Amino acid sequence: MAERVAVVTGAGSGVGRASALALLNNGYQVALAGRRRDALAETAAMAKRGRSLVVPTDVTDPAAVEALFAATKAEFGHLDVLFNNAGGNVPATNFGDFTYEQWKFVVEVNLNGMFLCASAAFRMMRDQSPQGGRIINNGSISAHAPRPGSVAYTATKHAVTGLTKSIALDGRNFDIQCGQIDIGNAETPMTARMANGVPQADGSVRIEPRMDANNVGNSVLLMANLTPDANIQFLMVAAHRMPFIGRG
Repeated sequence: MAERVAVVTGAGSGVGRASALALLNNGYQVALAGRRRDALAETAAMAKRGRSLVVPTDVTDPAAVEALFAATKAEFGHLDVLFNNAGGNVPATNFGDFTYEQWKFVVEVNLNGMFLCASAAFRMMRDQSPQGGRIINNGSISAHAPRPGSVAYTATKHAVTGLTKSIALDGRNFDIQCGQIDIGNAETPMTARMANGVPQADGSVRIEPRMDANNVGNSVLLMANLTPDANIQFLMVAAHRMPFIGRG
């Protein structure tokens, strides 16, 4: 595993932090990207091994994304894995009241930001010698079934599935693999509200179980460690008792 290099976006908290630590603790060198330098530095300090590079990055800014991958190349020389994880959401809002401003915010981060990072990683992997690498996109269970009042989040996560498939197809000739991890109720600040109950499809509000975010980190590590002749196209990891199968 010597000299394996990864970029993780959204690495300052939640599943991004858990995944960055899983990679670092298994010998990867990892560029940690996110909006807040202090949070990224906390992630770096938590690692037991590996070498990290803290790169504050706004994934919605094309120049910032280019700078992230340029810094990665300058520091580590090449790129093996991108965990394309950064994302955001707005409070649950019925479609009839959902504003264009809310829509733009979610699309800018969850879709445009993911495209920018995947594009920069793809070009770096294509142009390096030897060619190749692996892009892992963070989808969501919302890529399969929506929650009430989640039109932008659901639409972007469905779009990520199309992005993943297109990258996987276009990457074949360059030894670039692309897969998607769909996560359900990892225990992170973003899902803290579930402890107080969240709206369900039948109109009720229920507390939902969550799972240790390290399960996501270990799943990303599994995908990252595959040999180049294999790819996990889609992997779903979710809290055992969360309402997904049969959620209505």
